[in-house]
Amino acid sequence: MSLIVQKFGGTSVADCEKIRAAARKAIRAQQQGHQVVMVVSAMGKNTDTLVALAHELNDRPPAREMDMLLSTGEQVSVALMAMAIEALGHRAISLTGGQIGINTDSTHTKARIRSISTDRMRRYLAEGCIVIAAGFQGIDDDFNITTLGRGGSDTTAVALAAVLNADECEIYTDVDGVYTTDPRLLPEARRVSRISYDEMLELSSLGAGVMHSRSIEFAKKFSVPVHVRSSFTDTRGTLIIDQPEDPTAPVSGAALTRNEARVTVNGLPDVPGTSLAIFSRIARRNISVDMIVQNAGAAGKADISFTVPQNELHDTLEAVGEAREVLGPFQITHDASVAKLSVVGLGMARQTGVAEHMFQTLAAANINIQMITTSEIKISVLVDRENGQRALREVHRTFQLELERTPAEAAALPHLAADSHAESARALDVVQQLHGDNMEELLINDILLDATQGSITIHGLPDTPGIAATVFRSMANAKIFVDMIVQSHGSHHASLSFTVPREDVEKAKAAAAALANQFAWKDVTSRSAVAKLSVSGIGLRSHTDVAIRMFRALSETEINVEMISTSEVRVNVVVDAEKGALGLRQLQEVFFDITRT
Repeated sequence: MSLIVQKFGGTSVADCEKIRAAARKAIRAQQQGHQVVMVVSAMGKNTDTLVALAHELNDRPPAREMDMLLSTGEQVSVALMAMAIEALGHRAISLTGGQIGINTDSTHTKARIRSISTDRMRRYLAEGCIVIAAGFQGIDDDFNITTLGRGGSDTTAVALAAVLNADECEIYTDVDGVYTTDPRLLPEARRVSRISYDEMLELSSLGAGVMHSRSIEFAKKFSVPVHVRSSFTDTRGTLIIDQPEDPTAPVSGAALTRNEARVTVNGLPDVPGTSLAIFSRIARRNISVDMIVQNAGAAGKADISFTVPQNELHDTLEAVGEAREVLGPFQITHDASVAKLSVVGLGMARQTGVAEHMFQTLAAANINIQMITTSEIKISVLVDRENGQRALREVHRTFQLELERTPAEAAALPHLAADSHAESARALDVVQQLHGDNMEELLINDILLDATQGSITIHGLPDTPGIAATVFRSMANAKIFVDMIVQSHGSHHASLSFTVPREDVEKAKAAAAALANQFAWKDVTSRSAVAKLSVSGIGLRSHTDVAIRMFRALSETEINVEMISTSEVRVNVVVDAEKGALGLRQLQEVFFDITRT
């Protein structure tokens, strides 16, 4: 018999009528022949109310007691849901996370799942019950109640679907699927029929509020098909699987993050350990660093730019300032009025010219780019916040994300093979064998060395729109493939670096130098050979120390990091070509240990 996990968020169970509607959806699924496990969040704003009560009594409530308090919200919801299903003439049983057997570590308010027992759930399912599980919670080895942090109910649902080998995990929410961008910002945003795990992971980390990135990491790791649907309609919604909606489309979605602040550190020593000195101090304050850009250095100095949440800017500046103790004097500038615009798509990994197209669109709209970072499936730029929404609209339009597909076009798109679920089950077995003692452990997929590229750096960029578009149009005209692009910000030291095939380095340098008179930049330098090291995996978003571990490992072997770009599934660094093989061995040794700890 097939099994479905259904998750209902707070807005979907906000009152008794909505609880009855959710109960009817579960009953309908059972009548269609499925075993059903429901995961339920706290009602409406119940969690916010409990948090406010706690802070009325204690400015800094103990984390353990907060977990005790907040877990009660889900207990109310599951009990009421079971009552509603019984009233409708069907059998149901409610279970807390501890009663199910969701075992976590002891990190209160943001615990990670270690293992889940399925015996009790399977027994009740075999008896014909709808099992109603409290989301967001578990217990540690000492039977303390723990909570999973933001997006915890989504994580619970996907985790239960994984261990039960469910056919699908349905996420019911107040929206009817995943859109090409936030429809509150752009009414022309289009709902997509399906989206890949990697694309969804990038979009969720960029603020797409449909699902939290941690649950998507779980879904990808355990090959769980996730179906995002509306609680209030029968709209088909969006399927999150391993394949995109249209493999031929370079871009599947765009996102704007408006609460970003930019920090630039100029005049750093261009030596091993510099990146580690900066970011380890930020990490100690539990500050989430997002966009990291480091260009190739010049004259023994390097610049690093990165973004952090706006409300953590003050603490970030203090942390960076502490690095002067080991690095000596450097300049720090910041801007709290920026926004990050990103486009995401698996198709861009197989197509050239996507970045140029995006840059040209922004140039035509007279929108200046402050920073650039690229990965295999994402391009992010930093712009003035006042231009953010306009930039989003222009880019959304230029990649035709608003266009609906005709039924014929939709039918022609590639679909999952018939035996895809069997493949998912086999993947699940493998992962459980390797990580059965800790379901949320970091899983490293690849540690790669690309020794085929060289680099170009343009120093002293003027602060005007259109430069990136012109540079990369000239590369496209010269038929030069550009891989990694980073542009840092600086009042006097802004620079643009990118990597190209080694055989094209001189041609790329000449093409860039030919533009010097037009833009009056200071200099163009090149390196005929560099090594690009990449670490990719599942869990990079929630295991925030991956980049720091990379920087530490390379620093310990005296390898200088020359360029950095980051995404939710991969961290890329460029180092000296002669140090590439050594760096690869060092990263393999470090991350081999991580995946088995």
